[in-house]
Amino acid sequence: MSLTRHEIREKAFQALFALNANPDADEDQLFQQLLNPDDNAEIEIPSYLSTLVTGVLEHQAELDAQIQPYLSQAWSLDRLAKTDLIILRLAFFELTYVDDVPDKVAINEAIELTKAFSDERSRKFVSGVLGKTVGRESI
Repeated sequence: MSLTRHEIREKAFQALFALNANPDADEDQLFQQLLNPDDNAEIEIPSYLSTLVTGVLEHQAELDAQIQPYLSQAWSLDRLAKTDLIILRLAFFELTYVDDVPDKVAINEAIELTKAFSDERSRKFVSGVLGKTVGRESI
């Protein structure tokens, strides 16, 4: 099974969302369920999936500290929808720690994740936050 990076980002989002709800879940077992829900045979986990999920979890405090200044004063990380926060963490992780992903790609992929897992308000919000990170008001 060969996944595109876009599909891997979707699986990473799903894994991070599940781990947010159940931090004690077994990551490898979760990956297997996401990648191969109908078959009991284990499949190889794409390394980029592990990179994203492990990286976001390990750098979560730093990522949250990077995100916070881009929120209006009325908003805190606790008030954000979990989907928006996880998508922003993924985007900031790629922007900060993944050298072979251009900033424009990381931002576009985050917006695509909002289209798949959230709504139009979230898409505009995530786009606005990420647009500020690259010096524009919105993407």
